[in-house]
Amino acid sequence: MALLMDNQFGNLPADNAVNTKLFLESVAYLPPFLDCLGSKLFAPIKSDISGNITKIRGVFDKDPAKYATLQQIVEAEKETHGTEWPKVGATLALMWLKRGLCFIQVLLQSLADGEKDENNPNLIRVNITKAYDQALKKYHGWLVQKIFKAALLAAPYKSDFIKALSKGQEVTEEDCMASVRQFLINFTATVDAIYEMYTTLNAELDYSV
Repeated sequence: MALLMDNQFGNLPADNAVNTKLFLESVAYLPPFLDCLGSKLFAPIKSDISGNITKIRGVFDKDPAKYATLQQIVEAEKETHGTEWPKVGATLALMWLKRGLCFIQVLLQSLADGEKDENNPNLIRVNITKAYDQALKKYHGWLVQKIFKAALLAAPYKSDFIKALSKGQEVTEEDCMASVRQFLINFTATVDAIYEMYTTLNAELDYSV
């Protein structure tokens, strides 16, 4: 579980403002998490997350003081881009990034909650499918959904997934899930805060790719 526990998200302030610098530092360690799913067919999700992180960092680096929080970035771009917003810049990148983060969050929560296929308890297809259906499916066209179904068939055994999460260390499933629950506390709060921000600012788009 070292992969996630070594890079936990911090507590949010009372106003739920997400500090851009700290957020970027934390999410930078998440793309390798997708490698734990084994199949190279999950590479598009990993690439999407990495690419969107890079776009947001590119905007932040131009003026760290001005863009100290994610909300300041989104609001500034709304002011700058007019009718093109929100389908532009870091606003669009963060919109897709939060969906990738939601995929990870739902997957981990499903595993932590003990959800499983009773006929194949060492498979995590049920958990991955739930995460995909809730976080990404509605935004993907037929072709992308077909690619995901192929990737699902190559999903790792739960035991191998836990070993990958733990960087090869021998840990019990119980200990690993306890660490997952700890990681999820601030991670879930951060993802929820970003979703809430997009709703409040009317920045959400429903188009599919």
